[in-house]
Amino acid sequence: MSTLPEVPVAPAEGAPPPARCVADLSGPRRWPVVGNLLQFDLPNLHRQMEDWADAYGPTYRLRVGPRDALVVSDAETIAAALRDRPDTWRRMRPIEAVIRESGGHGVFSAEGDDWRRQRRLVMSAFDPAHLKRFYPSLLRVTERLMTRWREAARRGEAIDLQASLMRYTVDVTTGLAFGVDLNTIAAAHPLQEHLDKMFPMLFRRINMPFPYWHYVRLPIDRDYDRHLVHVHEAVRGFVRAARQRLQDEPMRREQPADLLEAMLAARDADGSALTEEEVAGNVLTVLLAGEDTTANTLGWALWLLHTHRGDWQAVVAEVDAALGGEPLPPSFDAARGLDRIEASVNEAMRLKPVAPLLFLEANRPTRIAGFDVPRGGPLFCLMRKAALDRKLADDIADFRPGRWQGGAEGRERGTQKASMPFGAGPRLCPGRYLALLEMKMVLSMLARNFELIEVGPDGGGAPRERLAFTMFPVGLKMRLAERQLH
Repeated sequence: MSTLPEVPVAPAEGAPPPARCVADLSGPRRWPVVGNLLQFDLPNLHRQMEDWADAYGPTYRLRVGPRDALVVSDAETIAAALRDRPDTWRRMRPIEAVIRESGGHGVFSAEGDDWRRQRRLVMSAFDPAHLKRFYPSLLRVTERLMTRWREAARRGEAIDLQASLMRYTVDVTTGLAFGVDLNTIAAAHPLQEHLDKMFPMLFRRINMPFPYWHYVRLPIDRDYDRHLVHVHEAVRGFVRAARQRLQDEPMRREQPADLLEAMLAARDADGSALTEEEVAGNVLTVLLAGEDTTANTLGWALWLLHTHRGDWQAVVAEVDAALGGEPLPPSFDAARGLDRIEASVNEAMRLKPVAPLLFLEANRPTRIAGFDVPRGGPLFCLMRKAALDRKLADDIADFRPGRWQGGAEGRERGTQKASMPFGAGPRLCPGRYLALLEMKMVLSMLARNFELIEVGPDGGGAPRERLAFTMFPVGLKMRLAERQLH
């Protein structure tokens, strides 16, 4: 009796193609047990992953311990994953674990219902209405920075740009979120030094193959512990001061003046709103996020504008026309305008995003980009690579702020959508309005009051990129001269 050969059955018309397996993708050669983990060059990890995308394609595989990670650099795929947070996708669990160990567990690292509960409070502190009430304090901090930079200009000194900008962002963040005027611009504050040590160590631990520090404390870990003690002392001080304000002025419970007062009032009114650990964690989260991300973006934007003098002159012309005889935007509404500055900042964030990588994992079995990903499967998103896809525009690698102005359509609109510096979907960064406002204040202050003489590292050339949780320019110095205003 003969056996008829099997005939492959074609998929029904309109049916999705069968899913592929992540393990079948090409990628860099992996090592036994640890996979590709020990190959990671952490300070240059974003460049390394982008180079692998050039070698293996826009979608490739990395082995992370026992799991295959799907690496994607397609903007539509990344946007789809971000829209499905926090239900289908979450941050990788080691991120939450390391941040929780540091005492910084807040809205950044929270997931699911935990995140939804915390986000409502945190969002209210950064909405435009609250920022408008805070504007006089923001103006005062910017005036202090202008005074310091004017002194440096008169002495002909080079300004350590990142250090100066980080002091500014810390002062703004502590004032807005905690009601505290640190004034690190006028005099160095110990908190600044301790905060500066946190991001590099968090990034290092998140990318370790296993948590060795649970068993052996190296000198770098003991040093980190000392810095962490001081940071937590500062956080407890902020909380004590806010509690005292609520006690002295009970009306603040109904109309809190800052994020910390709002969190404490909610905590006291309903113990389920936030735990004491979550209050402290969100204080630390806001401190860290407010310092690094905005300062680094400003540094990149200033370097790009300095190297594109026509774009800088366009910013100067806009600011001169908008401010008239004022040295700074006189009102919140005046600062929110300045479209050319906003376009320049958006273009800087597209080319030099402070978060060029995003590490996610699946909460449940799912399919993305045609690949089946099991529960716990990692998804690595190359955020900058997606925004620099040459399919979007021939000049995609060029700094051209004009692509963000004039009601962009077609390919320009696609370029804008591919850039996601604040994330996308439900977990869009709650501090984005504050970040943009700070950047407009600093750049308008510079354009109105100073000539930009030099921005760059010693020896000239482009600043090196370095990744330590955020991506920052190495060794940026700035020289200014005072403008003669009429």
